Amino acid sequence: MAKKIELNEEELKAKLDPLSYEVLRNGATERPFTGEYTDSETVGIYRCKACNAELFRSETKFHSGCGWPSFYAPTADDAVTLIEDRSLAPRIRTEVRCASCDSHLGHVFEGEGYEVPTDQRWCINSVSMILEAK
Repeated sequence: MAKKIELNEEELKAKLDPLSYEVLRNGATERPFTGEYTDSETVGIYRCKACNAELFRSETKFHSGCGWPSFYAPTADDAVTLIEDRSLAPRIRTEVRCASCDSHLGHVFEGEGYEVPTDQRWCINSVSMILEAK
């Protein structure tokens, strides 16, 4: 199970750029095709930019063409928390949050027909992560 941590919001706000803070703490979204990791093929571990928890590995990253980095699975089932998102009602989405610090990462979608082992697209904002290259 992911270790729960509490973040000091003022320290986090000072540490992060404004867009990263808005995405991570207020559920904003970066514009499509602008993120640093959208087309990255660098091998490594993607970590939460707020708390450094391991979220995804490059082995599960794929090019979906959606404009955001896409993965077919998180590193571990307990690395993330899934929450029903009705902000675009009547459309219901599944929000993805860091299980350690509860920061917003993006959304996960199923059944879109991508040829990946899980038939899932974990659509994650680049600004919510840091890539630890191997």
